[in-house]
Amino acid sequence: MTVSRRNVLLVGGLGMLGAGALAVPTRSVEAKSASELRDSDMPRPFRTPFVQAPVLQPHTRSVDPADGLPVHHYVVTERAARAQILPRAGLTTPILGYNGIFPGPTISLDRGTKAVLRVRNQLPSVHPLDGHILSTSTHLHGSASLPQYDGYANDVTNPGFYKDYHYPNFQPARSLWYHDHGVHYTALNAYSGLAAQYHLHDPLERALLPQGRFDVAVTISDAMFAEDGSLGYDDNSHSGLWGDVILVNGRPWPVMQVQKRVYRFRVLNACISRSLRPTLSTGDPIAIVGTDGGLVPSTQFVNNYRHAGAERYELLIDFRKYRTGQRVELRNLSNDNNVDYDYTHQIMAFDVVDEPVDTSDPTWNRVPAQLAVHNEVMALTPAQSTRTRRFELDRTNGMWTINDVTWQEVVASGYQKVAAEVAVDAVEIWEFENNSGGWYHPLHIHLVDFQILSRNGRSAFNYERGPKDVVYVGEGETVRLLMKFGPHKGRYMIHCHNLSHEDHDMMVQFRVGLKEGDPDPNDPMTAAPATWDDGSAPAPSPSPSPSPSPSATPTPVPSPSATPSPSPTPSPTPTPTPTPSPTPTPAPTKPGKGKGGGGKPART
Repeated sequence: MTVSRRNVLLVGGLGMLGAGALAVPTRSVEAKSASELRDSDMPRPFRTPFVQAPVLQPHTRSVDPADGLPVHHYVVTERAARAQILPRAGLTTPILGYNGIFPGPTISLDRGTKAVLRVRNQLPSVHPLDGHILSTSTHLHGSASLPQYDGYANDVTNPGFYKDYHYPNFQPARSLWYHDHGVHYTALNAYSGLAAQYHLHDPLERALLPQGRFDVAVTISDAMFAEDGSLGYDDNSHSGLWGDVILVNGRPWPVMQVQKRVYRFRVLNACISRSLRPTLSTGDPIAIVGTDGGLVPSTQFVNNYRHAGAERYELLIDFRKYRTGQRVELRNLSNDNNVDYDYTHQIMAFDVVDEPVDTSDPTWNRVPAQLAVHNEVMALTPAQSTRTRRFELDRTNGMWTINDVTWQEVVASGYQKVAAEVAVDAVEIWEFENNSGGWYHPLHIHLVDFQILSRNGRSAFNYERGPKDVVYVGEGETVRLLMKFGPHKGRYMIHCHNLSHEDHDMMVQFRVGLKEGDPDPNDPMTAAPATWDDGSAPAPSPSPSPSPSPSATPTPVPSPSATPSPSPTPSPTPTPTPTPSPTPTPAPTKPGKGKGGGGKPART
């Protein structure tokens, strides 16, 4: 369906009317644009070089005396800055970023090396768009962290405070990401720039897949822009945001130069609401070698695949067959739940260059058939399940709900209301049914990796046959998941990763290994509160960081002496603002008269 720009702007205006004015979903809608930029200021595909975020180096290193494992200590500062995203020099975009960049710096470690991440909130006191206090809660998405370090939505760090997050890093190699998870403002804060990748390596993954400059982080997001270059924001009555500019690592539709060899891409969909369907312009197959929770048992070949918000897929693309000077595009076929614009069918491009290839690297021409054949999650069977639980995803009284429960009800219960109580090491089947009309829900379960058993009674798609922590629950779909709980006790969240849905109010929690009223030393609201940051605090202390149960702790892997940099290309470095004061710094602004909303028109 094609919609004129004027019609889209009028429909987009409905998104300003509040929660009661629900935009009705439809099949993929097409329109010219959403931004208010002058045409000459609007970015166009394939005119910007590809860049990557820098790799964050540890501030200090230590050894945990409790178990002898190495610990890396990092510091990131959340602050306001300006980024050169748009083509006109000087037309910069205010952002909120880890260390003032978007995406934030990548963290890269080996399995068995623990991390302590100090997050300093040096943001303005309030967000200039809507005046909410810029409190944040950092979630390492994909990590089996203790509850008090998991980014529990209401465990917030206010401006002027910091918090130390302890990450055990005992899981198999995987692509994780850290992002803001502050209650009710996750969408706006993440959209403003608080997101970054985090890579966990292990010997199997290092032996089988490309490393260093050929191991490439790709963070995809979308945005709309106001006339002054600031980010536009319209979540269409809390239904979703669809921008008309596709950003890859913070750059619009970039071009990457590639050698004639195999590359590995860690693709994160960091869009607030947009789902993707990546494909190559040549029609050649893409090799899927990893999902959210790490390597798949065996490589899966696809021509395209559905990629929900917050999902990570690791791809191998073999450029050996292409001629020097050939351009290969990574395109987006889109899905039924999007608002699409002139150029949202494109993501990035690869230009094949005639550089010498190091053929002594065994991964230069390798696309392995077998990978993590002994993955614990993928070895689970339904016969091991002790219980099946059912969850309905719906829209109730203007709020997004899970089993008719909202996060407001969890808060009102003193954080005791749970959707499930499970035992440590219990194996269960969880079934999610999407009854919300034409909306899809990227459903995220904290703490665990799971296996997708079926979708509408049929086998999972081949590209989903790996350990997952986000599942694409499409319109009218019912998915069945198999998972084992642990190793930690405590409360963890379940929510939709369409962040507009999460914020209003599609999130509940489950409790592991405890009953209501039991003492909870890992209570996320009390166990590790934020600390006032007066500027004199030392770097994170080398005190022991928490470990999983002994059975889950791997043999220590030597600390990498040369942590691979994702790419030799320079990183984007926006000019940072001075240390923020309580005076609000410009950030995303809502385009006037509903422009940029791309609200979903009623089905016709």
